Amino acid sequence: MATATKKKTKVALQPLGDKIVVSRDESLDTTAGGIFLPDSAKDKPSRGTIVAVGTGKLLDDGTRGEIQVKKGDRVLFTSYAPETIDINDEEYLLMSESDILAVIE
Repeated sequence: MATATKKKTKVALQPLGDKIVVSRDESLDTTAGGIFLPDSAKDKPSRGTIVAVGTGKLLDDGTRGEIQVKKGDRVLFTSYAPETIDINDEEYLLMSESDILAVIE
């Protein structure tokens, strides 16, 4: 079972199939020019860190496809795809591997 630690809170999640659990990055409080942004003006970032991955998509021949990302990878994802999960007052995102657009290196 995959275990994720965030802010001293231990969460055990095991996504199924090609599902991935991501911890979203924090929103910026100021712009590049130094202007303070109130909470109502902040956009939720479409990037984060993978905290758990599933076993892979079940293929037609009965085998499992290999997932291309791993725990700890920083990724960009589509902003409309994730399902929000709240566990112990922490927000996580559950999405399919196909919702990930790129790995940040």
